[in-house]
Amino acid sequence: MTHAPVRIAPLPPADRREPGELFGNGFTLFADMLLVGFVTAVACLPVVTAPAAFAAASTTLRDGARDTAPVTAAGYLRLLRARLTAGSLAAGLLPPLLVTVALVDVALVRGALPGAAAVAPALALTVLAAAVVALRATALEAPHQLSAREALARSLGDPRGSALLAAAVVLAALLAWSVPLLVPLLPGPLAFAAAVVEISSAAGPKTA
Repeated sequence: MTHAPVRIAPLPPADRREPGELFGNGFTLFADMLLVGFVTAVACLPVVTAPAAFAAASTTLRDGARDTAPVTAAGYLRLLRARLTAGSLAAGLLPPLLVTVALVDVALVRGALPGAAAVAPALALTVLAAAVVALRATALEAPHQLSAREALARSLGDPRGSALLAAAVVLAALLAWSVPLLVPLLPGPLAFAAAVVEISSAAGPKTA
């Protein structure tokens, strides 16, 4: 008596590995975020280059997720050079200005001024909202990339995506505060979160 051969269903594409590959696509994506995060942190050191650095990071990770371009340091640097324009460098002056205003406000709040209990949460929410809009601006695809007006419109029009991105910013801040050694790697996950939110936001109206 013969038995019919047992057929084993093939693994889905996301779980397949090349011969000799130890990890799946999930680990590859994680490694890509760490690489891009570190390179982005270095590119942000001049401060005014931060918008261009995050824009290049979002594009690099988005292209990698779509399998349209490999995630490499050389590819990132090529995108960074393309985004280092007069407009992006001018936008790079806004983060240190915002930080300066926030530090002055914190000093005033600590001065026991009337209404300090209400000013502190409002200040924190303002900084968080500014970070969300800034990240969404860097994740926009051409020709809207680094457009503050377009980023603000999309942030207001997509509250769910903005809330998810705000949660990512809060988590990154907590990690930076508790484990300072992770700071050079955090730009990668933040840029990827912004890219994913932007992809979801852009795809939403088409699937409705």
